[in-house]
Amino acid sequence: MEISVATLETPALTKAQLATMLYEQIGLNKRESKDMVDAFFDLIVDCLMHGEDVKISGFGNFQIRTKAARPGRNPRTGELIPIEARRVTTFHASHKLKAQIQGEAVDDRD
Repeated sequence: MEISVATLETPALTKAQLATMLYEQIGLNKRESKDMVDAFFDLIVDCLMHGEDVKISGFGNFQIRTKAARPGRNPRTGELIPIEARRVTTFHASHKLKAQIQGEAVDDRD
């Protein structure tokens, strides 16, 4: 099944647009579509919050990384400002996604 995103009006794909595509192309009702999209993203967030990596085959990996405290600098004034330690989410695209973006042939045997 191929899902078309050619009709997107904005340069970003939103959760509402994903729900609409599920409704139109798969046949779920609108409420089920919205609930499914919300549940999908809630599951990703929950896994990351519990320290688990999220790996979506053919798409990429989401991970939580802890960044150490470091000195920063205000670009306008040059004043040194401490940047506190924090946790950040990182995403690394899969080789298949990278190849598709570059327009290369994708090996589906993986």
